[in-house]
Amino acid sequence: MTRSDGRAHDELRPVRITPGVQPYAEGSVMIETGETKVLCAVSVEDRVPPFLRGTGRGWITAEYSMLPRSTLTRTSRETRAGGRTQEIQRLIGRSLRAVVALDRLGERTFTVDCDVLVADGGTRTAAITGAYVALFQAMEATAAGGDSKTPIECAVAATSVGIVGGEALLDLCYEEDSLAEADFNVVMTDRGEYIEVQGTAEGAPFSKGALDDVLALAGTGTRRLFDSQIAAIRELE
Repeated sequence: MTRSDGRAHDELRPVRITPGVQPYAEGSVMIETGETKVLCAVSVEDRVPPFLRGTGRGWITAEYSMLPRSTLTRTSRETRAGGRTQEIQRLIGRSLRAVVALDRLGERTFTVDCDVLVADGGTRTAAITGAYVALFQAMEATAAGGDSKTPIECAVAATSVGIVGGEALLDLCYEEDSLAEADFNVVMTDRGEYIEVQGTAEGAPFSKGALDDVLALAGTGTRRLFDSQIAAIRELE
């Protein structure tokens, strides 16, 4: 099928990761995937949740929000995180913790704030991909735990894949996402391992063959995202 922006079925939207956009944060990036724009900033505190006190282990957590005019019509500010927001926050936190040795952080908490400036599909996956670079910057800046060995064990990135018109498409924009018969968010490491696969049929069930196509496309997309992350990290050197 012909996509609305002319991309091939296995092509990402243009990706740009700009590091160091907030000078007071220990780590920060602006990630742009097509029209979607997410600001990711990391703050470091010398404390941990009560269940980790005295263990010598650190913690990584995330908060996510969409600015009122990140969408076509105004979205009210959340005074309390709703169900969707909580789900995304937990996904971002899980994804980052999966690639970090928490026992090398010392008793510190790294809080990642992900704020969506423009939402055109794939905000949660963009947040994960950008948050990794911001976290890398923060850990380099703070020399976490005083350990010469980096606590980060591998990179993490995420992308979306949808089945639209019976075809698997990589990195859906909002227009495509609204038409998808099934949509997926896939979080992967640069070792080719899966951290999370979220997939839902919006109508008819999908086959194992379709799922295989989705995972293959996700692998293609995340490999390209890892290249973008590496380029952004080199800008910090």
